[in-house]
Formats: sequence, structure tokens, C-alpha cells
Amino acid sequence: MKRLELYKSVYFVGAGGIGMSALVRYCLSKGLRVAGYDRTATPLTAQLQQEGAELFFDESASLIPLYCRNAEDTLVVYTPAIPSNHEGLNYFLENHFEVIKRAKLLGLITHSLRGLCFAGTHGKTTTSSMAAHIFAQSPVC
Repeated sequence: MKRLELYKSVYFVGAGGIGMSALVRYCLSKGLRVAGYDRTATPLTAQLQQEGAELFFDESASLIPLYCRNAEDTLVVYTPAIPSNHEGLNYFLENHFEVIKRAKLLGLITHSLRGLCFAGTHGKTTTSSMAAHIFAQSPVC
């Protein structure tokens, strides 16, 4: 698998969830062209569109933008919530794109950066918020 910076575009299948939308924003901040699919338009997907993501609410493969149709420079990220018969996802799989789960993208991002990660069943949001507050208030960070 290539490093993230070697891709020109990223297509997100299931872009509108809170975890995926953060990855959409990260990729946009790195200058990648970002497109994707989500089942429903929401205020969050509208914000992502205003920030530069090209999102679609129909799974038809015909809606995949031209800049996301080159398997050499497009990374495809999906959430496991997407059914296996999803037309857009199957287009990418059948055409030999690099298709990864969102967790793998998180690994790619943290591999080249320093990261502080929280996992578990309970308390991740509270702990993450406390850590963010400490870093925001720290004169060293």
C-alpha cells in the first residue's frame, strides 16, 4: 500500500458519519481531491460539500467523478456499514482500486505523524476532550 501523499484523490463510501467526515476533512486539508457517497444528505454532508468534498447520495457508479476513476492515483475508503452489494463500492473492487476500511486510513495517517489514540468501549470522547484541552492550554504544544 502506498503512502497517502502519493494519491491524488480519495473516494469515501459512507462519507457522512462523524468518523468518516473527519477523514474527509483531513484529506481535504492535505490538498487531495475528495469525493464520496452517503445514503442521506445531512447538515454534516452539506458542510463537507462547502469545504470542497464532492458528495453524492445515490450509489450509482456512473456518478463517480472522472478524477476518481484512475486506480493508480485514487484511494477508496469505506465504512463497514456499507452493504456488500453497493454499486459504487463494487465498481472500485472490480476495477482493482486500492480499497481500504477507514481504520486502515487512520493507520496510514498516524504512521507518518505522532498520534495520541484512545480506544475502548466507554470514555473515549471524555478522555479525548480532556487531552485536547490539555494540549490547547499547554504552552509547549
